Amino acid sequence: MIANEIPAIANSLWSASANPTPPCPPLEGEAETEVAIVGGGFTGLSAALHLAEVGIAATVLEAETPGWGASGRNGGQVNPGLKEDPDTVETRFGAEMGGRMVRMSGEAADLVFSLIERHGIDCAAARTGWVQPAHDARAMETARTRVGQWARRGAAVRLLTASETADILGTEGYLGAMLDERGGNLHPLNYALGLAWAAQRAGAVLHGASRVTGLKREGERHVLHTARGRLAARRVLLCTNGYTDGLAPPMARTIVPVRSVQVATAPLGDNVRRSILPGGHAASDSRRLLLYFRLDPQGRFVMGGRGAYDTAGTEHQMARLRQVSRELYPQLGDAEWTHAWGGYVAITADHYPHLDAIRPGIMAALGYNGRGVAMATAMGRVLAEWAAGRPEAELDFPVTPPRPIPFHFLRRPAVAATVALHRLRDRIGI
Repeated sequence: MIANEIPAIANSLWSASANPTPPCPPLEGEAETEVAIVGGGFTGLSAALHLAEVGIAATVLEAETPGWGASGRNGGQVNPGLKEDPDTVETRFGAEMGGRMVRMSGEAADLVFSLIERHGIDCAAARTGWVQPAHDARAMETARTRVGQWARRGAAVRLLTASETADILGTEGYLGAMLDERGGNLHPLNYALGLAWAAQRAGAVLHGASRVTGLKREGERHVLHTARGRLAARRVLLCTNGYTDGLAPPMARTIVPVRSVQVATAPLGDNVRRSILPGGHAASDSRRLLLYFRLDPQGRFVMGGRGAYDTAGTEHQMARLRQVSRELYPQLGDAEWTHAWGGYVAITADHYPHLDAIRPGIMAALGYNGRGVAMATAMGRVLAEWAAGRPEAELDFPVTPPRPIPFHFLRRPAVAATVALHRLRDRIGI
């Protein structure tokens, strides 16, 4: 179970199968560091590791334990690229910056798997490829366009026919798919814990149970306050993503936290296991309210999708995911469902991650829109480069001021209305 979480979203498969957590004692008393990092998820841990590897003192302050938030709860899919296709990115941001963003995001999966190999992270990593199945003709055309754009840039992507898609997925529920061989899957919590161990070995300091309650400038240093300590730093990296609070206004109003939930079976019998995703691929489909699914190494089937803010709605969505799973794979009819959990994804208004200059000496990266495993790892490295002194203009992502979402206080009813609209459009195919 996820500690200190509400029961409806606490029964996590990843927590039940987690490796040991490194010792992360709470911050106590006075301390100093070069770079203070708020948040111990993929972004913060990647930043800490990259800083420590070049000899820069980094201290992580995590409110709970490493990987407690979305980094330890997601589907474990390592999906390259941004939400938008490469041509769209380059048109919006220009050939030079847009090209750097496309290249960085396209290589983000390479970074994940190279860190796993270099640091010996035990997280069941499998670079089997990411499949994006098309559920209707419109989505199939989008997949064809996407494959063409990435292929022109030399990426290992290809379009699958309906028959090829059925062979890979083990279901005939889709018209075709994009196969991105750069992607794969892993145990997300164990990946986060592995980054934490690696960062500590490199010299970074990690403090758990150290929620930052105050942040202010005192002379040449930034001072972060926790319940039991005080940390002074030259620069501060804010890496809280979907769990961003009011620590550094207006950051919390630049994203909308949306709950994503997952359900998982007990290990399946050999015959059933061989009939579902036989090549070990990870899939996330083309629906506006997408479904994402995979098997874990023990043969458990894991299905994820959009949740709800309240307990009753969340439990209803979990039941729906079990039903959808049985519709895709009727052989799951008698399967025992043993785990159900969830967490918050940070959604931005423009569907791009944001690299925000909060105040002089304070930078934030957040808003991965459901692609956090690869992109958060890559953005952590970008933050580390900035904290180490790389000029903003040379970073592989544009630095912007925080952009609060208008009428942010209406986010929950707005999300509910959007979900209802997307569900209708998915159902009627428009």
